[in-house]
Amino acid sequence: MATNKLKIINDPVYGFIRIPYPIIFDIIQHPWFQRLRRIKQMGLSDLVYPGATHTRFHHALGAMHLMQTAIHLLKLKNVEISEEEAKGACLAILLHDIGHGPFSHALEEQFVHLSHEEISLYTMQCLNQEFNQELDLAIKIFTNQYHRTFFHQMVSSQLDMDRLDYLTRDSFYTGVVEGRIGFDRILHMMNVVDDKLVFEEKGIHSIVKFLSSRELMYRQVYLHKTCLSAEKMLVNFIKRIKYLMEQNPNDEKFQFVRNFFHPFDTNSHTNFSYLHFHYMNLDDVDVWNLIKTASSLDDFALQSLTKGLLYRQLYKSKLQTKSFDSDIIKNIRLNIMKTTGLSEADSEPLLIKGDEYLSYYDSVNHPIIILKKSGELVELSKFDEFIESNLNNNLFFLCYYHIYSHIK
Repeated sequence: MATNKLKIINDPVYGFIRIPYPIIFDIIQHPWFQRLRRIKQMGLSDLVYPGATHTRFHHALGAMHLMQTAIHLLKLKNVEISEEEAKGACLAILLHDIGHGPFSHALEEQFVHLSHEEISLYTMQCLNQEFNQELDLAIKIFTNQYHRTFFHQMVSSQLDMDRLDYLTRDSFYTGVVEGRIGFDRILHMMNVVDDKLVFEEKGIHSIVKFLSSRELMYRQVYLHKTCLSAEKMLVNFIKRIKYLMEQNPNDEKFQFVRNFFHPFDTNSHTNFSYLHFHYMNLDDVDVWNLIKTASSLDDFALQSLTKGLLYRQLYKSKLQTKSFDSDIIKNIRLNIMKTTGLSEADSEPLLIKGDEYLSYYDSVNHPIIILKKSGELVELSKFDEFIESNLNNNLFFLCYYHIYSHIK
């Protein structure tokens, strides 16, 4: 066991990241946290941006580093923060994504019918028991039960350490320079009034740039039509393999599928701790193994999904801000049926439609508050520098099977 737990980690984005407390080292060494090394931060985005292979592990450490920096800078502005509060805030942000499953958001609720935030909380509660209640304050901060609200706001708000890190890190690894933000400037502009997080007026341009960069990253990266196609194919793969397993309950060819999904079958058991134990052993590697094994099964739709993901032969995709005309969808469906010879039911997995909601800035429920030089507190959108966006809308997608002649 390590005797010196106050170590430094070399990070390509920030340089050295310091581990400030022994409990942080112990949490990082825990198998549940080490699992984050095997879950990519951006899911299947590396199919479009080859450099985007960084993990949830990287992101969690980066967000903790920003939290340390923020706390240090707030102390310099005479904001009283105890060592216990600083430790709790660092633990809360370090563990904020511990509940993510394989491929992050893409497969959320495909294994457990809970959000990753709910699983993160349950995991933190389990770790709290294991580490003699040392996470009590971290859990209060994470759940917004601590009376000093600004700690929670630094963990979860419209301008928190989570967003500051993932925008900085994702733009770095994708090479999308337009997504870069002035995180250091924003951290220096943070302040606290009545235990609420505010930002000094002289930092308003950096904050507006942060919102614009986030919008660009959503349009150009997170909801890139090819990334979206791959993610929807992955979801349809899970649905299709489950369907085939249920339709062939006694077929030995599907035994590996039954073994994979059995721990998450709530009809077989209702013990959540059992389910959680198996969930916290799942990572991207397990799902890739399932995809590779399933690619040999004799089902056209399943093979189009598995081999499409394995060999990057992805469904064609279209994106627009209004719903697709039903005649367009019908014609694509008929063309797929004609091309493949499949019935309408069997061709169902070969066409995927839906929508994603995009949110630029919510001035009502989670406002960013600006501290003017006069001491007045004003909501961000009231300033002339604020840039309106049409990002607060639904983006409709249509992904459908396309023949690649060289795939056998």
